[in-house]
Amino acid sequence: QELEKLGLREDVDLHVYEVPVEYQTVQRLIPALWKKHSPQLVVHVGVSGMATTVTLEKCGHNVGYKGLDNCRFCPGSQCCVEGGPECIDSIIDMDAVCTRVSALGLDVTVTISKDAGRYLCDFTYYTSLYQSRGRSAFVHVPPLGKPYSAEQLGRALQAIIEEMLELLEHSEDKINCQHEH
Repeated sequence: QELEKLGLREDVDLHVYEVPVEYQTVQRLIPALWKKHSPQLVVHVGVSGMATTVTLEKCGHNVGYKGLDNCRFCPGSQCCVEGGPECIDSIIDMDAVCTRVSALGLDVTVTISKDAGRYLCDFTYYTSLYQSRGRSAFVHVPPLGKPYSAEQLGRALQAIIEEMLELLEHSEDKINCQHEH
């Protein structure tokens, strides 16, 4: 919500959605949003009660979902996409994003993770990565006030997403350049 107030650079259309903590809604909603917007990138943000930093998730996992969601439901297969790969990496270089954002001197610590937790955050991330062939990102944030304010988190998310878009645009420039020769 804070990011929606702050916005991103002028050439970026920002669409903000709140995704319910429900496996079946995620399986329906994420593909529908990709189809509706055909975005360059989708960045999911989830609150983790265990997080003390802003955490960039490198990958999403397909199997191991055993926890019940807010509707007391759990997929019988305990997976996102039957027959899908075990793990899908984001095409965004999270190490580079972490380094670049940390160098900005914001009063927020940014770290990297390879495990979004095998619950709805990880499930949502994998579903989006699968839908987008890796053109997704997931950022875990700590609960408000523990230790960051909404404004601090909003500014950090703004910087993170702008760095992700920059990296994505530069990698596409290289790909386009290579195709021209």
